[in-house]
Order: sequence, then structure tokens, then C-alpha cells
Amino acid sequence: MLKFALFIVLGLAFSVNAKPAERIIALAPHIVENLYVIGAGERIVGTVAYADYPESAKQLPQVGDYQGISVEKILALKPDLIIAWKNASHVPMLEKLESFGVDVIYSEAKYLDKLPEELLRLGKITGLGAQAQQQADLFTKRLNELKDQYKQSASLAVFYQLWPSPLMTVGGESWLQQVFTVCNVKNVFADATTDYPQISIENVLLKAPQVIVIPEEKTKKEVKSIAWQQWPSIPAVKHQQTISVDADRLHRYSYRMLEGISDLCGKLDVSRSHYNMMKKGEA
Repeated sequence: MLKFALFIVLGLAFSVNAKPAERIIALAPHIVENLYVIGAGERIVGTVAYADYPESAKQLPQVGDYQGISVEKILALKPDLIIAWKNASHVPMLEKLESFGVDVIYSEAKYLDKLPEELLRLGKITGLGAQAQQQADLFTKRLNELKDQYKQSASLAVFYQLWPSPLMTVGGESWLQQVFTVCNVKNVFADATTDYPQISIENVLLKAPQVIVIPEEKTKKEVKSIAWQQWPSIPAVKHQQTISVDADRLHRYSYRMLEGISDLCGKLDVSRSHYNMMKKGEA
């Protein structure tokens, strides 16, 4: 097993190792995506459920899901490194793996503009620093372009329906809250004390959002829908300003967030134009 000198930067533990990791188990879809982005996809020997991008990732052995991982399957794959998302349900099993001599490091997805740093750290542990630097620079450049594109736009009051039952949204310091800043719109629950608060229909009625954003999830669970048309007093309902977005591209802390952000900002801009036209008609 590789021996590591461990250090922690901005909440993400990485290691300085004697040689690049060659057999990696990636325990979150966003980690898989980011490894592929820097050219380390062929080094992944195990993943988890829903790690389905790029297409070749679907062929990799799965060692668990968000609920848990199989220590036996992981050991059988003989990894020299495990990269895990900070998930309380995995911690006991990861500690057990460490007791067997397997090195474990963690990815903590928190800040949108810190994703390039995560790419660079993955570049260090895989020996693919040049490729990682290139992708990190491209991410920063495109993100800044999106910020510039919408920074002068009129704001909108937006509600993001993270999950329908129980009804949940985003706020606090979640990176989705940071995405709203890029699109220059106001999240009506931005002042929530937690990142992913549970709310009620009554809360949404009181906030009166101009746009409702509903992510399309890929899940094996039955997802209930909310018939928002029952509440025509909500401006978004009254003016038919409900939009859908790809959850995979927005909810995963990966390079593909750029595609999701661009799509969301573009759709919100269409809603912005709708309200601008309404104002002109009233003038």
C-alpha cells in the first residue's frame, strides 16, 4: 500500500504520495466524473450506484450506494486509494478499510468556486497535474463568463423544489444557493439556517416566487409530484413560470455543473424576459 503524508486544505483531505494512485475506488458519482475529466477514468476500479457518467463509467464494478458500501467487494478489487464523499453512513466501514491498510481520502463538496482546487488535488494524487490544471483553468474561465453574462440582469424571486415529499429546498451555504448568485436571481429561501431545509406549501405561498424550478431526478424511488396549479396566487403559477432542470448536472459537484448552470441561467433569463414584457405592457 502507498504511504501518505496527510494534510487538509479547505476541508478536503488529500495526500502527498510516493507514486501516483493506479487503482482507485471512487465512492460518489461526482468523484467519478472529476477523475474522468482529468484523464484518470481508466484508473477507477470501483464505483457506487448512480455513477453513470460518462457512459464508460456504467461498466465499472459497483461496491455500494449512498446507504452503504461492501468492505469485501472493495478489498477484492485491491485498491491503492479510496476517494470518498463525507457521508456519515460510510464512515464506520471506511475506518474498517483503513484498519486493513487501505488509504482513504475525502472530498467535501461545499463551494462552487473551489471545484478547480478539487480537480488540482485529484491531479496531484494521480500524477496528472497538467491535465487537471487545464481543466481547472477552463472551469474558472467559463464560470466567470457566466457571472459576467448575467450580473447586470434584473433579479427574480425563485423557489427551487429540491424534493417534493417531504418538500425541501436549498439555502444557507449550499452550492446550489451559490448557483443562484451566478444567474443573478434571488432564492426566496436564501436566509434559511440550514443548507437543505424542509418547508411547507404555506411557506412557498408566503414567499410568492416568480419562478419555480423543479429538478428532474434519476432515481429508482417513486417521486411524487406537486400540483402547483392548485395555488394560482403564487406568481410563478399564475404566469406559468415553472421550469425543469437536469438534477445530475446541477446536484453533482463535478465539472458538468457548468452545463447545468448555463442551462438554468438561460431558462431563468427567459422567465426574466416574460416579466419584463409584462412590465412594458402595463406601462
